[in-house]
Order: sequence, then structure tokens, then C-alpha cells
Amino acid sequence: MKRIALVFLAAVTVSAAQTAPAPKATPKTATATTATAHKPTTTATGMKLPPGVPVVRGIVKSAFALKYEDYKIGTGKLAEPGKVYTVHYTGWLASDGKKFDSSYDHRQPVMDKDGKPETDADGKPKLGDAQPLTFPQGRGRLIPGWDQGFEGMHVGGKRRLFIPFQLAYGAIGRPPVIPAKADLIFDVELVDVVDMPAQPSGPGGRPMPRPGGMPGALGTPRPQMPGQPAAPAQPTTPGQPATPGQPTSPVAPPTPPAPETAKPVDPTQPTVAPNSATPPPPPPKAEQPTAPPDKPANPSQPN
Repeated sequence: MKRIALVFLAAVTVSAAQTAPAPKATPKTATATTATAHKPTTTATGMKLPPGVPVVRGIVKSAFALKYEDYKIGTGKLAEPGKVYTVHYTGWLASDGKKFDSSYDHRQPVMDKDGKPETDADGKPKLGDAQPLTFPQGRGRLIPGWDQGFEGMHVGGKRRLFIPFQLAYGAIGRPPVIPAKADLIFDVELVDVVDMPAQPSGPGGRPMPRPGGMPGALGTPRPQMPGQPAAPAQPTTPGQPATPGQPTSPVAPPTPPAPETAKPVDPTQPTVAPNSATPPPPPPKAEQPTAPPDKPANPSQPN
């Protein structure tokens, strides 16, 4: 019995020795190659850099940016830059959702054949259709968010613009309607896109100034397309909110007038002090030639 046990133990030992695991192959270490230098580098902040741009250490901050949401895709003309856009809009303050302006509130009275406003049964004047806003894109007539906000739209499309205060009325705002540092929300509809009209030129090919100041500014009528009635100008009083027919939301903030430059002095003209009480002395008169006398001045000379 003991012999059988010893034989079994020897067999198990031999089997275990034969099934010993083979030694593991040592992994090869990856060597750095010059190819990695040509791949884009990703910094700790997730910013990808192209080849040749060194990595720097610092805090990455995001500047202001315009955001938008298309909720109706148009099928008409493309809103190309440098064109004249006709749009409907409604604007709210992003802080509390207060509506401060809308083109749908700008409606003109309906006139009869005699040019008098028609009235309803209750005596109130009848109002016509809402008047859209027309403006030249890219000319700085409106806030920057509007010059940038229609890119990629087609006529018939509707978009919601989320405009930060840096692209609206800035840190000052437009009190009391637009507070300081006010972010704005606009729903806009692109109604039409036409070519920019040719600007009339004056003598020498110089462009003539447009009358009426900045289109769309308070106190001036909004620019209208041919065939549309122009909104009447309203008197302006500092501190008053917008009145129907005068949009305040997209109008660009006014810029201070440039200082007047002194006119160059003409060296050929005599200088005169301004507002002088005494006029300058007249120039001396030229001496007139005297006629020869009948007789010579020296009596000793013969006649």
C-alpha cells in the first residue's frame, strides 16, 4: 500500500515539473521618435496647438460670443453681407424677460381718401400692418449683434439671438430702456434681402451726406424700402422710453462727435485776429504820377 502511494506521489511531482509556466517575454520599451513632434499638441486646458507653436502656461478665458437658435429655416434669398435687410423683430431683456421693443408694435394709422386717419366704432384710429425694420448690413448703423446675427439665414427664416452686452449697448446701456451691461434676446424674422442702393456722389466724385442723421436713431425716421410709408419723426427727450415707430433696441449707441480741426492758414492772406473790435488799417495808396508843370522848376533853364 505504501509502495502505491509513493508511486502516485512521484508521478504527480513529474507532471508538475513538466507543466511549469514558461518565462514571460519582457515588453519592449517604446522609444521616442521624431514623428511625435509633428503631431498636434494638446495642452492641459484641452487647447490643440498646431506644429511649431510652443506650449505656454496660463488661465484660458473665453471672450464674449454671439449665440443663436434657428427655429424656422427659410427657403428664400441668402442673407449675404453688404446687403439691405428687412426684418421683423421682438427684443427682451435677458435678465428678467421684459419686452422693450418690437416691430409688430410699429403700426401706422390708416388714412382715408382725404388723407385723414380712419377711426373704429369706438373712435380709436385704425392701424395698418406692422412695419418691419430695414437696415444696411455691416455699416455699423445698428448694434454689432445685429450686423453679425443674420449670417447664414434665408428669407422666411426665423432665429433667436442671444446677444451679450458687449455686442449690444456695452457697459453703459441706454437708460432707462436698456440697463447697463444688459444681455439681450431677440426673435428675428428675415423678410427680404436686396442690393445696397448706390450712394449719390457730389462734385469731384465725393459721396454726399445722407440727410436725417443715423437711420433708426431716436428722433429720425427708420429707413424704408421703396413703396413703404415712412414712419414720422418723433421729438426726443432725454430719459424717455421708446415710442411706437422708433426702435431703440438694435440702434447702435451714439458716438461723440470728432473735434473740429483748425483750418490751415493761407500764407498769402493777411492774418486778422478773430472778433477784433478795430478793423485792420487799409493798405497804403500807391503814389500817383504828377503832371509836369508848364514851366520848369529852375528859372535858369530855357523854355
